[in-house]
Amino acid sequence: MNISLVAGARPNFIKIAPIIHAIKIKNEKLKIKSGQDKWSFIKYRLVHTGQHYDEKMSETFFRELNIPEPDVNLGCGGGTQAEQTAAIMMAFEKELMANPADLVIVVGDVNSTLACSIVAKKLNTKVAHVEAGIRSGDMSMPEEINRIVTDSITDYFFTTTTWANQNLLKSGIDEKRIFLVGNVMIDTLMANQHRFYPPPFWEIFNLQPGQYFVLTLHRPANVDDAQKLKSMIHEIVTNIDGLPVIFPMHPRTFKVYSELGISYPNLYTVEPLGYLSFNYLVKHAKAVITDSGGITEETTVMGIPCITLRDTTERPETVEIGTNELVGSNPKAIKAALEILKRGEWKKGKIPELWDGKTAERIVNVLIKLRDYSNYYV
Repeated sequence: MNISLVAGARPNFIKIAPIIHAIKIKNEKLKIKSGQDKWSFIKYRLVHTGQHYDEKMSETFFRELNIPEPDVNLGCGGGTQAEQTAAIMMAFEKELMANPADLVIVVGDVNSTLACSIVAKKLNTKVAHVEAGIRSGDMSMPEEINRIVTDSITDYFFTTTTWANQNLLKSGIDEKRIFLVGNVMIDTLMANQHRFYPPPFWEIFNLQPGQYFVLTLHRPANVDDAQKLKSMIHEIVTNIDGLPVIFPMHPRTFKVYSELGISYPNLYTVEPLGYLSFNYLVKHAKAVITDSGGITEETTVMGIPCITLRDTTERPETVEIGTNELVGSNPKAIKAALEILKRGEWKKGKIPELWDGKTAERIVNVLIKLRDYSNYYV
């Protein structure tokens, strides 16, 4: 079985790492069982589209998560949504024609996910989508469009929760093609918690566990409007009793923030962090304030209160089961959420079903079944 495994952006790297490790472990077990030194069940080709090209947003994650160097980097970073999607499609078409695969595995909901799915299907190649079926219902989000289009042409759906399963069933997907496997991001989190280390500024800022906040913002709805971004930051830093706010700044956010001319004694802006040091920061925070979907999953598993500055979420399990709360995108709603936190009344939360660190193993086991049963894999 030959697989093309596609990664393009930071969240993709976190999701593909456990899949690669699970393939290697399964191949080794089957090699021992078969007694053939060079025998391999799954051969994969790792394709990096280059969607994220900044050192701290891409290559760092390959090193930290022990992902092998990509077999190819398509170099498709930058440009508008349309320009980037088109560039990835043209480059991946050449890649897949030169290196045919039995199956293309895409993860998440970035432009690379959409572009490579379309190319694969037009070349009559099967597509599997890891993290299929999640929906926010917000069509103003580019990611939502990527999810819907990708799932409309996908052959095999690997889902994180029953919520995602229901979304797919409602859209008419045959339940035999849906596989509830859990969350690969949590595989990576659990496998690396013992390796987390403090960022270089930990002692410089005199940070203490449970005595600071982590802030991340990158959604266009929050950061493209300079005055809205300014109001959000003001509401946060002035309503936490002077505790430090650590703000690792996404390049998109920095472009707007740098023109605001604001400064607060308890606001510390830093460059983007690697996976291990960022999650050390999250694990020891009093709370996280974000507009990221992935971070809400990680905080849920680590039991850290999470305040999400969005009106919708594609990860309802983090709200229904976990430690996350949607407070909306109105800056004035932030204070009320912070008051609940300060009173010690934030919900405890639980870990969703199958978020147990074994998702990638289940995915590989499904791949074996797809190969062994011709009614699936032809």
